[in-house]
Amino acid sequence: QVQLVESGGGLVQPGGSLRLSCAASGSIFRINAMGWYRQAPGKQRELVAAITSGGSPNYADSVKGRFTISRDNGKNTVYLQMNKLKPEDTAVYYCNADVLRYYRTSYEGYWGQGTQVTVSS
Repeated sequence: QVQLVESGGGLVQPGGSLRLSCAASGSIFRINAMGWYRQAPGKQRELVAAITSGGSPNYADSVKGRFTISRDNGKNTVYLQMNKLKPEDTAVYYCNADVLRYYRTSYEGYWGQGTQVTVSS
């Protein structure tokens, strides 16, 4: 099996910063894209940022210039540095990874359990 464990969420004032981490573990042969999604109360889950195995990032317009996604392939870990946080960034943030497991022939998507980010004064 594969597990994704997120950390780094919390309460921060507007304008502040947080860094989220997500470590993948288990029967992993290779990871393709990794990404961060978020879901606010009453809203659909949305893509925040994603990064290919080669390190090419992609961002939602709402976070461009404020958030930075990165990854450490040797540690199967993806990060999200969030700066200049706004109240509208408040949500549960989920990690996602496309994983090729040993003895499998296709990639499968896995999700973390989510970490709460609250931006409030």
